[in-house]
Amino acid sequence: MLRSILLGVGGYLPEKVLSNEDLEHMVDTSDSWIRERTGICRRHIAAPEELTSDLAIRAAQEALKHAHLSGADMDMIILATTTPDDTLPATAVKVQRAIGMTGGFAFDIQAVCSGFMYALATADAYIRSGMIKKALVIGAETISRIVDWTDRNTCVLFGDGAGAVILSAEDKAGTNQDQGVLTTILRSDGRYADLLRTTGGVSRTQTAGTILMEGREVFRHAVQNLAEVAHQVLENTGLSAEDVSFLVPHQANARIIDGTAKKLNFGPERVILTLPEQGNTSAASIPLALFEGVMRGQIHRGDLLLLESMGGGFTWAGALIRY
Repeated sequence: MLRSILLGVGGYLPEKVLSNEDLEHMVDTSDSWIRERTGICRRHIAAPEELTSDLAIRAAQEALKHAHLSGADMDMIILATTTPDDTLPATAVKVQRAIGMTGGFAFDIQAVCSGFMYALATADAYIRSGMIKKALVIGAETISRIVDWTDRNTCVLFGDGAGAVILSAEDKAGTNQDQGVLTTILRSDGRYADLLRTTGGVSRTQTAGTILMEGREVFRHAVQNLAEVAHQVLENTGLSAEDVSFLVPHQANARIIDGTAKKLNFGPERVILTLPEQGNTSAASIPLALFEGVMRGQIHRGDLLLLESMGGGFTWAGALIRY
């Protein structure tokens, strides 16, 4: 059967770093308060002239370089973002132009913090169907643009960044020992849409709005939903948590990551963590974690990776990939 093989990974973080100590001068908070409740020490913030497309292009170029490919080799770009450059056109087509991809197609997808996972599953479906051979999948955010910097419950959480992966179609045996994407699961439940949302939107207020979150409720649902979807992807493949080399979670909150890891009996040595240095980069967090894991030498070819995410909507997702 056709499998989606991860040929390359890329990432980009803006130069400006905003530390917890910096935030102490902006809002009623402290370094110890932020670390204790979130596990975050610092985050990167895009410069005023940096757009989401700029971050996405840098991550895409890094992924193409890692895969030893060019933009002309791509058949499709899917860019997951909650913070596009413009209402139209899609930010993905700006990436398409920048990397010299003149064929194929490009579009954006929006599932908040689960956006990259939704994009990954979509690209995998295109590859399995035989419609395309190579896909560039990106998660990119300038989430700082929709943060209320007077709300200490949310402004301490978020940072900007972009991550990207290159997927390529290859014939494999069709077993759970194959390299590539083994399974993906996507979920959503709109009954909880108001628990994590923005104050505005194009249709409703003609503004982007800022983030509002019911933290305790989000935490409760996150730990439950993430553990559930992780067990489901394992069941789909007949594999167990013991077979997994690394958990690559959405980097939202240390308590959520720890709670989910404990439910799966994962020790900290088997969790790829970027949260302390990057904060929550929404759709960019999982591809950035993949990039960091590979660049650090933690993730090696043949490793089985369990990816999981949850975002506003609620949306949540899981995937098993043999790198």
